[in-house]
Amino acid sequence: MVIVRRVLAVVTAAALLPLMPGAAEATGRDTRFATFNASLNRNAEGQLVADLSTPGNAQAKVIAEIIQRTRPDVLLINEFDYDAEGAAARLFQDNYLSIGQGGARAITYPHRYTAPSNTGIASGFDLNNNGAVVTTPGAAGYGDDALGFGAFPGQYGMVVYSKYPIDVRGVRTFQKFLWKDMPGAVLPDDPATPEPADWYSAEERQVFRLSSKSHWDLPVRVGHRTVHFLVSHPTPPTFDGAEDRNGRRNHDEIRLWADYTHPGRGGYIYDDRGRRGGLPPGEPFVIAGDQNADPSDGDSYQDAIHQLLDHPRIDGGFAPSSAGATEATTLQGGANATHKGDPKYDTADFADTAPGNLRADYVLPAKRLKATGGGVFWPVSSDPLSRLTGVFPFPSSDHRLVWLDVKP
Repeated sequence: MVIVRRVLAVVTAAALLPLMPGAAEATGRDTRFATFNASLNRNAEGQLVADLSTPGNAQAKVIAEIIQRTRPDVLLINEFDYDAEGAAARLFQDNYLSIGQGGARAITYPHRYTAPSNTGIASGFDLNNNGAVVTTPGAAGYGDDALGFGAFPGQYGMVVYSKYPIDVRGVRTFQKFLWKDMPGAVLPDDPATPEPADWYSAEERQVFRLSSKSHWDLPVRVGHRTVHFLVSHPTPPTFDGAEDRNGRRNHDEIRLWADYTHPGRGGYIYDDRGRRGGLPPGEPFVIAGDQNADPSDGDSYQDAIHQLLDHPRIDGGFAPSSAGATEATTLQGGANATHKGDPKYDTADFADTAPGNLRADYVLPAKRLKATGGGVFWPVSSDPLSRLTGVFPFPSSDHRLVWLDVKP
């Protein structure tokens, strides 16, 4: 079931603290696209709806303030639990975004979109090959045997908020695309057997979906043009074994958008309504999401993110950055000291033992769109707004909001 809502809300005026440096609202014809893994996931089904039913949840208030201070026009939120009625998405707008937080101005998104996620959907198979098939939501091991890791259906889902209309009839979702149907898929191999690519049995491959959450192509009408907002949240390339099943899945989840946007390579892709093919050549697009892949560090399989960064139709040359990320590497040390990448591009504050802070979250435009600016909401510790990001246990999320301004 797909939930789309158009809502009206009253924007209240409030005394403002300064916006995050570089985070002033996009001006003129610029459009600000953003992604934010906000960690608005809960351990029990229905808990997020309960938490957002009143305006007093501390984490949601902080998340809303970050959004209000960066003021995206089109925003993907990862790790936002899905519910079939779209109640959580509505309540977050009404009780948090529509109310000024911490001196910031309220922000209204007349359009939003959410749809089911593969997370927490029972597969009926022993996908982690531990000898047990777990089909009871919330039970130990259930997430490892689900089509996407999750304690219940919809945990770690997604939602998109937009100031611009979403062409709902033109939306394409790829939740049910099977991994085996990707030509040259890097399916995991059981190292204990001589057969290749056999971690999943033939029966399991008939039901195993590529997307750990979902992939959405949302046509957003910006002025007189349509920009395809291509959003997803590939699985982390960890929490597995020598077979590297999660690392390989992460690689091919990223590859789906690489093939979808490359003329001549997306013919094998089919959406949830059975329509085949990739994005028509020349269509403008922006790819966004927590890709769980760093260009230089971490545990990615075969430089997974370079499938997008080095893509002939994608502008990977502008990398949003922050001074806070650089400071964090210096203060935290540990694994960060061994990283090859420039820490100013990091977007996630992970454990200092391993993997350290990484660039995991991306907003990548088509080359035909001109990037005019961008940033990562990661204030330095002396900035009053650092209270919104903090240190572990984080008041908001271990990820940072990333935005990019483009001229469609």
